[in-house]
Amino acid sequence: MLAAESSPRAKRWTAHAAAIAFVAVWAAYASQVPDYLLPGPWEVARGVGAFVTDIHSLRHMAVSIGHIFAALAAAFVLGTALAFLAHYVPVFVHLVHGRIGPFLNSFSGIGWTLLAVIWFGLDHVTVVFAIAAVLTPFALVNMRAGLDALDPELLEMARSFGRRRPREMLLVVAPSLLPFAFATLRLSFGVAWKVALTAELFGGNAGFGYLFNLARQEFDTTLILVVIVLIIAFVYSMDRFVFAPLQARLSTHYDVP
Repeated sequence: MLAAESSPRAKRWTAHAAAIAFVAVWAAYASQVPDYLLPGPWEVARGVGAFVTDIHSLRHMAVSIGHIFAALAAAFVLGTALAFLAHYVPVFVHLVHGRIGPFLNSFSGIGWTLLAVIWFGLDHVTVVFAIAAVLTPFALVNMRAGLDALDPELLEMARSFGRRRPREMLLVVAPSLLPFAFATLRLSFGVAWKVALTAELFGGNAGFGYLFNLARQEFDTTLILVVIVLIIAFVYSMDRFVFAPLQARLSTHYDVP
C-alpha cells in the first residue's frame, strides 16, 4: 500500500540514495585495499575521462559497437525469418521450434566462440557470428509469441477488404508485431554486450573484450571497471533515449497498444 502511494519523486530519490550509498561503500572499501584489487570511484572516473579522450581506446569502443549492431541485425533477421517460416509454412513448425530453436538456445556462447575461432580465426566475423548465434533464439521466441498473438478476426477482416498478402503484412501484421520486435531488440541489446565481451576475449583482435584480456594480463583493474562503466552507460542510454522513445513513437503512429 505504501509502495503504491509513493510519489515518483520519492521513488527517484530512493534510487539516487541507493546509488550514492553504493558509491560510498565502494570508496570506503577501496581505501582499505590495494588499487590492483579495487580502485576507488575517483580513479575509475579519471580512467573513464582518459579513455574517452584517447583515439586508440575509442577505436576499441567503436569496434565493439560495430560487433553488437551487426550481430543484433543478423540475429533479428534470422530469428524473425525462422519464426515466419514456421508460422506460415506449418510443415516446418517442428523443425524450427522442436529442433533449431532448442539447439540454438542450449548451445553456449563460449562454444560458439571456440568453433568460430577454428572456422574463421581471430577476426571480426568470429565475434559477430558468436554473438548472433546466441541472440537468434531470443528473436525466434519473441517473434513466435507475436505471431501466435495475432488477432485472427483482424486478419480475416483485412482479407475480406481485399488486402493482398504484402499489404496485409505491412498494414496489419507488422504493426501488431512492433511490441514484440522492440522487446526483442531491447533484451538482445543488453545480452549482446555480455556475449561480446566473451567472444572478443577469446576470438577478437580488438574491442572491449580484447582490452579485458590485456587488463587481465597486466592486473589493470581500473581498465576493467572503466570498460564496465562505459558498457552500462551505453546500454542504459540506448534503452532510455533511443529504443524507448522510438517504440513509443511507432506505437502511437500505428496505434499499437
